[in-house]
Amino acid sequence: MSHHPARRTVLLAGAATAALPALSLPAAAPASAAPRTAATGLRPLASYWYPDSLPDGSPGEGITWRSLKSWRAATDTDLPFNRASAPLARRFTPAPANTTARADQARIQSLVSFGPTAGNPSQGSATADYYALTHWAYIDELVFWGGSSGEGLILAPNAPVVDAAHRHGVPVLGNVFLPPAAYGGQLRWTSDLVQRDAAGHHPLAAQLVAVAAAYGFDGWFVNAETGGGDSALGAAMLGFVRELKTLAAARGQRVTWYDAMTVDGTVSWQGALNDRNQALYEAADDLFVDFRWSADSLASSARRADALGRSRYELWAGVDVESRGPDTSVDWDAIVPGGTAHTASVGLYRPEWTRGHLPAGHTPEAFHAADDRFWTGRSLDPSRPDAADPWRAPAVFAADRSTVTALPFATVFNTGHGLRWHERGEVTSDTPWNHLGLQDRLPARRWSVRTEGQRPAVAFDFADAWHGGSSLLVSGALDRPAVLDLYTTRLPLGRNTVVELTHRADAGDVRVELAVATAEPDGAGNPPPYTYLPLPAGRGDGWRTTAVRLPGRSGTVHALGIRLTATGGGPVRWRLGGLAVRERTTTPAAPVRPRVTAASGGDLRLAWDHPAPGTVRHYTVHRVLPDGTRRFLGGTGQRAYFVTGLTPAPGERAVRFEVRAVGELYTSSAAAALGHRW
Repeated sequence: MSHHPARRTVLLAGAATAALPALSLPAAAPASAAPRTAATGLRPLASYWYPDSLPDGSPGEGITWRSLKSWRAATDTDLPFNRASAPLARRFTPAPANTTARADQARIQSLVSFGPTAGNPSQGSATADYYALTHWAYIDELVFWGGSSGEGLILAPNAPVVDAAHRHGVPVLGNVFLPPAAYGGQLRWTSDLVQRDAAGHHPLAAQLVAVAAAYGFDGWFVNAETGGGDSALGAAMLGFVRELKTLAAARGQRVTWYDAMTVDGTVSWQGALNDRNQALYEAADDLFVDFRWSADSLASSARRADALGRSRYELWAGVDVESRGPDTSVDWDAIVPGGTAHTASVGLYRPEWTRGHLPAGHTPEAFHAADDRFWTGRSLDPSRPDAADPWRAPAVFAADRSTVTALPFATVFNTGHGLRWHERGEVTSDTPWNHLGLQDRLPARRWSVRTEGQRPAVAFDFADAWHGGSSLLVSGALDRPAVLDLYTTRLPLGRNTVVELTHRADAGDVRVELAVATAEPDGAGNPPPYTYLPLPAGRGDGWRTTAVRLPGRSGTVHALGIRLTATGGGPVRWRLGGLAVRERTTTPAAPVRPRVTAASGGDLRLAWDHPAPGTVRHYTVHRVLPDGTRRFLGGTGQRAYFVTGLTPAPGERAVRFEVRAVGELYTSSAAAALGHRW
C-alpha cells in the first residue's frame, strides 16, 4: 500500500473533526448542506447524537447537541421524515457480464459521506449537485459515514439513501464514531457508549438497535478511535459489541467493527485480523481492516478467518479513494488476485470522489461519467473490461446483482437528481433537485453494448425526460445494429405479460426491437440468448409509448434489452424514457387525512395517511395556483413532507396542495387536497 501510517482523513465542522486513519485532506460539505437556523427551524434533518454526555460550552450555529441515551421515538419530531419506506429487497446473482467477475468471493463495502453531520436535509434539497450513487449492483454494504466531535458522533442515515439502497438490495449502516483526541475526541464518550445499567446490560446498545428499527436501516458501523483506554475499557467495549450484536441480530440488523481499538482498550490500527482484535471481530459480523494492510497481513488474516470458521470475505480491506478516485494506487493482487481465490473483500473509503473532484458548476452528466469510470472501468463496458486498466474497477472482479424479480416492474431511468422535473414529457418544475428516494432500480451493466460497428454512446441525460429528471440517451452513427443490455431479471412470464416502452427519436430514423431472453447465457461473459421483438411502428414526433406482448404462457424472463438499427443516413439520437413489465395496470388508492402539522411563514410540514402504503412507490406533492396551474413541489417515500419558501400568489388567500400516491407502474392516484391560509 502507498498509505503512510500517519496519514489521516478529517471531516471538518469548524474546529471539530471526524477521522479515519491513513488520510489527510479535508472533505468539503456538499452544496446541498442547509444549516438549521431560525429561518429553517421546521426543516427536518438527518439525526445525529452523542452517546450520553454533551460537550462543554455551546454548539455552533446550525448544530443541535443531543444525547442518544435520552432519545425516544415518540418525541422525535423529525422521525416521520427520516423513517425509510422501502424494505430491503432480495437480490440474485445472474451469470457475470465478463469472465473475471466472481459471484461468490470478494464483496464491496462503501463508506460514503452524503452530507455534513449537521444540516443534512432529511428529504433532499433544491440542487442537482449531489452524490447520486447508482452503481448499487456491486455494493454489499453501505456505511453512512460522518460524525465529528463538535456536532455529534452517532449518525442515522437519512431516508432517501436507505430507500434507494434497499430498492437495490443493499443494507445501510449508521455510523458510531469516537474520534482521536487530536480531533476533539474525549474518552468519556467511549465510557458513555459502553456504560452498564444496574442489571449489567448496555443501555446504549439497546438504543442503537431501537434507532435502526425505528428509522428502518440495517445496523451500525462502530469506529472507536479515542486513545487512552486500558484493559478495563477494552473489556467493556467487547461486552458492548457482543450485546449490540445479539440485540441487532434479533432485529435483522448487522454490526461491522473498525480495526482501531484493540482488546486491551488502546487504539492501535493493525491492518490485519490478529490476536489484538480477533475477539472484537468474532463479536461482530464483519471487520473493516485498516488501510495499513499489506499482502502478507491480508493473507494471514484470511487464513485466520478460515480457521475460525468464518468467511474471509467478512474482512473489508480498506481502500482509500477519497483523494484520487480511480487513479489511486492499489495492490489489487493482494486483495482480489486474478488467478487464485480472492483474499478478502474490499472496503471503499469515500468513493464520492467522483463528485467531489469536479469543478463548481459541473453537470449531472459529468458526475455520472466519472462515476461510471470508477465502478465500470476505463472501457465503460462491463462486458468487455480493459485488461490494461491499472484501476481494477468493481465490475472487473465482482458480479453484479439484481432485484428485478416480481411484476409489475417499471423504471423511468430516474437517477435521484435532476435539473428539472418532468411528468408525461412536460416540465412541471424548473427547479434543480435531489432526492435519492425517488431513484429507480437502474440498469446494472452500464453500459453493455454489442455491435459489429461503431459503438454508440450511452448515458443518462438530463436535458429531457418522460418522467422525473433523466432519460436514457443513445447517440452515434449506428452503422451496424447495436444491442444494449438493460436489466437482468427473474420475472415470471404469463399469457398476458406485456412490456411497454416510452421512447423518442430526436435525430435520425431508427428501428427499435425489444430484446428478451428466457434463459441464462451459456456462461460468464456470454450474451443473453435474446429473441428480438419489433416494436409497432409509431407516427409523429415526440414521446410515444408502445407495447409488446411477450410470447409464451409460462417461464421466466432472464434479461431485457434493446436492439437499435439505423434505417436512414446520418447519426442517431434516441431516448428511452420508460420501461414497464406488467400483466395488468394497477393504480394505488389516494392518500387520506392530508394535513399541515406545523407552519412558520412559507415553511410548512405536511403529513397524510394511506390505507395500503405497501402499494405505493412514492408520493408527489403539487401546489395548485389560483389559475389552476399545478406546480410540482417534490416527491417522497414518506407520509410526511416539508415545503419551504412559499409566498402568496396575487389574490391568493390560502395555498392549496394536492398529494398523490404513485404506484410501481407510475400510475397516480386521485388527489388528496388540502389548504393552508396565509
